Amino acid sequence: MKTSLRLLALAAACAAALAAAPATANTLRTVEVAKGLDNPWALAFLPDGRMLVTEKPGRLRVIGPDGRPGAPITGLPPIAAGGQCGLLDVVPDPQFAQNQLLYWTFAEPGAGGNSTAVARGKLVGNALTEVRTLFSQQPKVDSQHHCGSRIVFRRDGTLLVGLGDRFSRKDDAQNPANHLGKVVAFDRDGGKAAVWSLGHRNIQGAALHPETGALWAIEHGPQGGDEVNVVAQGRNYGWPLLTYGRNYGLGTRIGEEGPKPGFEQPLHVWVPSIAPSGMAFLTSDRYPGWQGQLFVGALRGRTLVRLQLEGTKVVTEERLLLNLAERIRDVRQGPDGWLYLVTDGSNARVLRVETTR
Repeated sequence: MKTSLRLLALAAACAAALAAAPATANTLRTVEVAKGLDNPWALAFLPDGRMLVTEKPGRLRVIGPDGRPGAPITGLPPIAAGGQCGLLDVVPDPQFAQNQLLYWTFAEPGAGGNSTAVARGKLVGNALTEVRTLFSQQPKVDSQHHCGSRIVFRRDGTLLVGLGDRFSRKDDAQNPANHLGKVVAFDRDGGKAAVWSLGHRNIQGAALHPETGALWAIEHGPQGGDEVNVVAQGRNYGWPLLTYGRNYGLGTRIGEEGPKPGFEQPLHVWVPSIAPSGMAFLTSDRYPGWQGQLFVGALRGRTLVRLQLEGTKVVTEERLLLNLAERIRDVRQGPDGWLYLVTDGSNARVLRVETTR
């Protein structure tokens, strides 16, 4: 009997040790949640467990429990889909369970071309009602590039939206009189948008730090110079005057490399570029030893990047799921604590990242 008890105690201790052991790249696997998506861009979780996914050509879908994308939700406004632009981010209102409101970004057609806009609507069944455009980036530009964008709700309920410089207008990222290459802030009912920060190239990932509530964002640089930034109100993040990127095909400098007074230095830079898109702070204990770390998707890099943080300092970078060999467009933590990935392309998937132990 004593021997059996000792064996049981030993087994329990071993199981506890395995559960507490730090996660590693070798303990990860992906589980397919949904497939057959056409250039998806963003994933969102609703309080009732449903998932929403945007498709860049202009479709918003619910993913059912069987993993099948539902019929396109009706009621979206006209969308200028093409190139890097189309239907982009989607987030539920913090009080979605009470008001059923969704917010999304999209390329809005109009005189002069298109620009990134933010709209809001109430999800009723498989339709959006009471749809209203809350914000339109100005000016509109004849471009299919650098539409951004991500939506983040601050803790006070206001929205922050990261916007691209539209590629052909990069110098306007330094002009505070327009919305190109900016983060803008406004309340959830619309109203006048205020420039929060400037000097951005093309933000495609953003999230609030779970402890400090600060806005963190990632953005694309040209041929290197992808950045992770803590984006503070009233600050200038340098593009295109201060950058670690290079001119396409030439390798020549675009601006200066920092630091330089009056400009914020990135916390982390990728040279060469990984084309980061989608990011999430891990707050769950699903992956032992990784709580509080930052996870970033990579399009060109075809990997999930783990950034170990000490405050606002990146101390370690690890590239995960190297055998996946798929472009990663979005990264979200689900209500179950697992990380979810959205891959990129014409037959893309939603994947759940699990540990094998």
